[in-house]
Amino acid sequence: MSDRLFAVALTTVVLVGLPMRDAVAARPPNVIVILADDLGYSDLGCQGGKLYKTPHIDSLAEHGVRCTSGYTSGCVCAPTRSGLMTGRYQQRFGFEFNPAPMTQAAGEAAYFGLPVSETTLADMLRGAGYKTGMVGKWHLGQEPQLVPTRRGFDDFFGFLEGAHNFIYNAQYDDDPREVIVMQRAIFRGTQVVREKEYLTDAFAREAVEFVDRNQKQPFFLYLPFNAVHSPLQAPPKYLERVAGIGDRQRELYAAVLTAMDDAIGRVLDKLRELKIEEETLIFFLSDNGGAPWPYNATNNLPLNGKKGQLVEGGMRVPFLVQWRGKLPEGKTYDEPVSSLDIFSTSVAAVGATLPTDRIIDGVNLLPYLQGKNTTPPHDALYWRYGDDRAMRRGQWKLIKTKDYPAQLYNLSKDIGETTDLSQKETWLVNELETQLKRWDAELIPPSWRPENAYAASAADFLYEMLSDDRLLALPALPTPRSPLPTTNSKP
Repeated sequence: MSDRLFAVALTTVVLVGLPMRDAVAARPPNVIVILADDLGYSDLGCQGGKLYKTPHIDSLAEHGVRCTSGYTSGCVCAPTRSGLMTGRYQQRFGFEFNPAPMTQAAGEAAYFGLPVSETTLADMLRGAGYKTGMVGKWHLGQEPQLVPTRRGFDDFFGFLEGAHNFIYNAQYDDDPREVIVMQRAIFRGTQVVREKEYLTDAFAREAVEFVDRNQKQPFFLYLPFNAVHSPLQAPPKYLERVAGIGDRQRELYAAVLTAMDDAIGRVLDKLRELKIEEETLIFFLSDNGGAPWPYNATNNLPLNGKKGQLVEGGMRVPFLVQWRGKLPEGKTYDEPVSSLDIFSTSVAAVGATLPTDRIIDGVNLLPYLQGKNTTPPHDALYWRYGDDRAMRRGQWKLIKTKDYPAQLYNLSKDIGETTDLSQKETWLVNELETQLKRWDAELIPPSWRPENAYAASAADFLYEMLSDDRLLALPALPTPRSPLPTTNSKP
């Protein structure tokens, strides 16, 4: 008997000797990464929120681990996503700002996207034999070499830019002008499709179909919703469920959040129906902090600040991890963790090997969440956004901005960053500043820089401009301007 036939025969004997449940469990886990857009820290029931009902997202905390000090690697959409996809601080490869009208760029970065020199999580898992799919918002490049199907994803359904209408409107979604198509096109693979279902429901439909098609093989599903990003739009079936919850904007926000929670519930229900939930590692988090009124109706309390800032409200987010049978259920984990860790954790879970030709900043969280390693996963976490810097080491948070001296907060006693201790702990400020400078020295300058890093991108401008006073995207929408504004500034 040949060695190959012997191996096959031995494998068959081993598997026959196992219960079917154990044979199935022997395959590597599926991986699902679910990303909300601009979700507030306290908008979920599992985060202590009382106003909105989010039972399906809350179930991930009930059956998994809720990381109370979960952070993203940036405070705005696209940079955070590039860090998540690579496991690396995005400033290592120049992706410091959202793609938008720029005043300068260099080399390949002129394409305003994730450099092709970077290896994505989809690349890693497809290389490990996984079927890879993405459904939702990309925001990592629109040039042909930068789209999802060229960055490791077998399947893609979604849009490439930073925002999109939730409700189809022929007046805009069928506009033949290139600028509107680029901002608004929904793609299946690389082909434009006209999606007329409420967009969050469409994303749920596509995600469920991806899981169903690939149930018999390991798969990776990246599910980045554009909810709860503006424009706030929802159909009557969701508005009716939240009627009376507050003013018009809050009702609409609640409806958009409810739709996303239902969509996640549909994916979880499919996993349970197929009896593969226990073979699936699931992450849920937001891409950055919430954007409160008047931009949105999120709730970041008790944190200070919002999206676009390096205070806690800018990048401390809901962060849930579920892997039933492998991780504790209903547990909270308080040490700081990062969206960068999703890369390393997923690679470890599937039995693959991290790249050795570059620095990977994320760590494998599994031994920490399982209680096998009781030390903190990170010595420190760092942030850079233009002229601003921040770091967290243990309970200490240091913030350095262009316009203010260094500020120091003890987050274990002051999560809202209300009491600056820099004048009392000058030795610690000096020590942290030195450590922060060492990290900063490892990075490269931004490959592009917006005219105003803290203003809305052109895409945000467009979709805020197209918001409907009557809550729905109906003919009351104004005629789109052409061309797009040449500045990031809001009107």
